[in-house]
Amino acid sequence: MTSANFLSKETITASTDYNRWLVPPAALCIHLCIGQIYAYSVFNNPLTHLLGRTEPTPQDWNLKTVGWIFSIALFCLGTSSAIFGKWVERVGPRLTMFVSALCFCGGFFIAALGVYFHEIWLLYLGNGVLGGIGLGLGYISPVSTLIKWFPDRPGMATGMAIMGFGGGAMIGSPLAVWLMHYFQTPDSVGVKETMMVMGLLYFILMLFGAWIVRIPPTGWQPSNTNLIHKTKLAPQNLTVDQAIRTPQFYLLFGVLMLNVTAGIGVLGQASVMIQEMFSPASMGDQHAVTEAAAAGFVGLLSLFNMMGRFFWSSLSDWIGRKWTYALFFSLGAVLYFLVPLSGQHHNLVLFVGLFCVILTMYGGGFATIPAYLKDLFGDKQVGAIHGRLLLAWSMAALLGPVLVNYIRSYQIEVLHVPKENAYSTTMYIMSGLLVIGFTLNLLIRPVHKRFFTNPLNEQS
Repeated sequence: MTSANFLSKETITASTDYNRWLVPPAALCIHLCIGQIYAYSVFNNPLTHLLGRTEPTPQDWNLKTVGWIFSIALFCLGTSSAIFGKWVERVGPRLTMFVSALCFCGGFFIAALGVYFHEIWLLYLGNGVLGGIGLGLGYISPVSTLIKWFPDRPGMATGMAIMGFGGGAMIGSPLAVWLMHYFQTPDSVGVKETMMVMGLLYFILMLFGAWIVRIPPTGWQPSNTNLIHKTKLAPQNLTVDQAIRTPQFYLLFGVLMLNVTAGIGVLGQASVMIQEMFSPASMGDQHAVTEAAAAGFVGLLSLFNMMGRFFWSSLSDWIGRKWTYALFFSLGAVLYFLVPLSGQHHNLVLFVGLFCVILTMYGGGFATIPAYLKDLFGDKQVGAIHGRLLLAWSMAALLGPVLVNYIRSYQIEVLHVPKENAYSTTMYIMSGLLVIGFTLNLLIRPVHKRFFTNPLNEQS
């Protein structure tokens, strides 16, 4: 068998008696690896000490310079998903997963060269651009396959895979920290070697996922379809070109963008936020949140982010996608409004509890959206449609951190607001954004039949 045949869709078409529960582990292999991007911040501080080792020198990069790697990666995730979505549907999941592994893991080796030569553009190219393309391809590659294997539980199926993306940081963060400590010497902070080892380990795991993935035979249906009637299905399939001409696509674009904007801004600033809102100045030295406790808080958020992806997407199979998003926005708006009150009353337990619930809905929004698309547009090109919709993630990745960071800076530097109160305005704005998202979600209706009868729908 040639390599081309090994990677083709025909080779991975399963027999009619294939156990579909063997497919989610393939998706998890990919998403647990690419989810490392949520833990990339563990490299930030060491990357600012490459030359000085213990203290940064004037020639070392600063945090703002290094921080662009994460932003570039997420931007390229969304854009590559949109650009290559139709290609993914055409060539199938195995070839897509293979290319994703080459890009994502190859990006680590290019970034390691950047560390060795101290050239920041190589990190932008490696972990940023090339790694971001690998992120995009890896993120959408299992979606269409899982929905076709689980038409009775599309929310649960995609939730199992996308749960891995949320949990990738729980593996990537301690692994990177341990490796950097292991490779650290008086002449090196261990970043270069760590990137090379992680690139190799991730490549092996992603190849395993590509090897075990299968697609269902034409016309296959599960024996248990008890849940299919609970969701109002699309009357027939739309192509991606037809779907993007419907108002429903743009309403969903706004729904996803607003849900992600609210969550990602907080996720990127969680450690600093909890330390400033519960600082020694407001809590006293004995009750203030330490740096170590803040790191634990970030880990806790990652855990709830991961669990929310499975819980909410599975629940959506029972109550419907529209009601699930209605809960995200209504409950989320109330919780964000309560965050400043938790700080004003120095209630740390309430603060942590609020954000744990908020992060479940942030992750749940990602995991539920593919099934929402399937309900509206059918499953023929749901992977490609999902890829186009992920441009909303790219926009939110810029909008969310800007809202949190710049409004905070304005409050502190211009209005001279104490740091512990500098997030109140941002939280109220986030609450308002979720109210808008709630309205957009209410406006979503089944796609009008004229969009299904358009000749473009006959194209593959």
